[in-house]
Amino acid sequence: MKLFYDLHIHSALSPCGDGDMTPNNIVNMSAIKGLDFIAVTDHNSVLNLPAVIECAKDLPVIIVPGMEIETSEEVHMLSLFPSVDDAYNVYEEIKKNRLGVKNRPDIFGQQVIMDSNDEIIGYEEELLVTATKLSLEKTKEIIEANNGVAIPAHIDRNSYSVLSNLGVIPEIGFKTVELSKKADLNKYTNLEYKTVINSDAHYLEDIFEPENFLDLEEKSLNCLISHLKG
Repeated sequence: MKLFYDLHIHSALSPCGDGDMTPNNIVNMSAIKGLDFIAVTDHNSVLNLPAVIECAKDLPVIIVPGMEIETSEEVHMLSLFPSVDDAYNVYEEIKKNRLGVKNRPDIFGQQVIMDSNDEIIGYEEELLVTATKLSLEKTKEIIEANNGVAIPAHIDRNSYSVLSNLGVIPEIGFKTVELSKKADLNKYTNLEYKTVINSDAHYLEDIFEPENFLDLEEKSLNCLISHLKG
């Protein structure tokens, strides 16, 4: 069955995310647009994930627990999980390996933690948009040890991508890669990987319409993760 997705969305927890990117706004906009799966993948953190999941409990959109991790090579990697516990286990490892740089909200923006009523319950004080101390290979290993799938993000971009920073996609067992919404798809027709195309939305209006789909046997989180794992 064709199931529509957007698996790379930033909430207001990411300093680059707009203030309107609250859990309720993201979930309800995605439901209105008719998406079947979304993932809120904030930089190096999952602290808005519980609120996002709570907001979606009575809606048809399935929340995929996720995070966008920056490796020591300054490569962005999506991590998607079959459960919240798996996502939090990886988050604990990421926290240990962040650089401990204090956020400057006047420069980078606030990093807002919210509840399911979109009330602010805290701020992340450590700057999230920095590299971790974990290599690409080690990050992949940690994700997969916690039942997740590791997906090199926006490989077509000129910054923070595995191709721009390393020149190649290392042969370490990736099954799926991400292309950005601006990718010239004709350049990537011969990729030996499954591909997903995501919005990388930082504003509500950037969340995808139901245009990109995966052909899955059923509408379930486990089926999606299994498909992406190859």
